[in-house]
Amino acid sequence: MNILDKLVIPLSPEHLKLLHYIAILISFLFIPFISLIIGGTFISLYFELKGIKKGNAMHLEFAKDVIKIATVNKSMSIMLGILSLFTSILIYVQLFHSADFATVNYLTGAFIFVSIGFVLIYTYRYLLNLNDIFHSIKRIDLSDKKVLDEISNFETKSKKLSSKSGKLGLIFILIGCWLFVAGITVSFMSPTWGNSNMIEILFSEHVISNFMTFLLMAFAFTGATLMFAFFYWEGGRKDLSDDYKNYIKKICIYLTFGGTVLLPLFFLINLVSIPNNGLSYSVFAFTTVALLLIFLGFLYLYAMYKNSDTKYSGQLFFVFLFAILALIIKDQMAIENATQIQTEILATNFENDMAKLTGENTTPKISGEDIYKNICSACHSFDHKIVGPPYKLTLPKYHDDVDKLVKFILNPTQNNPGYPPMPNPGLRPDQARAVATYILKEVKKYE
Repeated sequence: MNILDKLVIPLSPEHLKLLHYIAILISFLFIPFISLIIGGTFISLYFELKGIKKGNAMHLEFAKDVIKIATVNKSMSIMLGILSLFTSILIYVQLFHSADFATVNYLTGAFIFVSIGFVLIYTYRYLLNLNDIFHSIKRIDLSDKKVLDEISNFETKSKKLSSKSGKLGLIFILIGCWLFVAGITVSFMSPTWGNSNMIEILFSEHVISNFMTFLLMAFAFTGATLMFAFFYWEGGRKDLSDDYKNYIKKICIYLTFGGTVLLPLFFLINLVSIPNNGLSYSVFAFTTVALLLIFLGFLYLYAMYKNSDTKYSGQLFFVFLFAILALIIKDQMAIENATQIQTEILATNFENDMAKLTGENTTPKISGEDIYKNICSACHSFDHKIVGPPYKLTLPKYHDDVDKLVKFILNPTQNNPGYPPMPNPGLRPDQARAVATYILKEVKKYE
């Protein structure tokens, strides 16, 4: 991303911290909206095809209403979808400048696919309205059969193009979101994955489980949003018949429940998959908040199903909205925890630049202890096995030779077949020397 790298400016630790908060805000704009686009487009396509096949006018009406709610309007799409994702790219370019992280590459790919998907999905939306116009014209008593045939021909082509653009748009959006999820996951998994290629990462259990969580939440949030739009927003829609209200309520409750029922399991799977250097009390706390909100959502769903009432549709919408926010904060905190070394590097660069500007010639010291705690401790301990062997068993062979240990850290090779190969931690030579010096000194306490 050489072009984007030119936009990077040196930032202080306080400004880097602020970027993480901005990333939370931008994600809170993007993720609920893109979730609604995915769920709404899928539901609309499903009921459009079902309505055409069975000749059911209610299915077709629901398909049209759902896509109108999901897509809102083009301005909102550009602001919440395209611009927010592009802003995320700029934030991560700044946070991961000069680091061996593929996050920006994945997010750039997501931006391309999502942008194309939006164009196709809005084409689908407007063609649905055009299909209605053709259908209305055909009902007019026209004596010219040739005109009626032409209208029928245009209607058939419009329906085919509508369905095709909707399906392709959904596929592009899904691929874009898959890349987006992979980019976020890479942000706190890079030290663990080392030099894994793109295919391995996209199909890894970590990315797949995070993507499944994203999809389940998307459908649950879509169901809650549809009930909010039909029954709560501005007092609810007044033009709905009782049959259509019951029809909408039934579908939305099943959709929300179906998306919600497996979410707690995936929350726990995703929490366990976060490496040790990404975990903190805050990560656990916000995962717990998300779980509690999902449980509260279950209670609202049960009350609406049992009482055949929609009065909790507003509360249900906000419960899922804040559950998404809790998950966004959890992920961003995991990223911040796992990339402390990168933050230290950027802070060091900032201090060096400031020193040059002020005429000072001081170079901040790199902490080997911090590097060990934030990267190495995820797999190694001094006196017991974690993933790799304990240092007290492996370091004696280096005989306090720092250069030899630095060489191994910069280019690790598998020496013990009883343990998995060590991934490249992506350290600079001065960082590798700092941590090598630290662990060679500390291991003597365990002799």
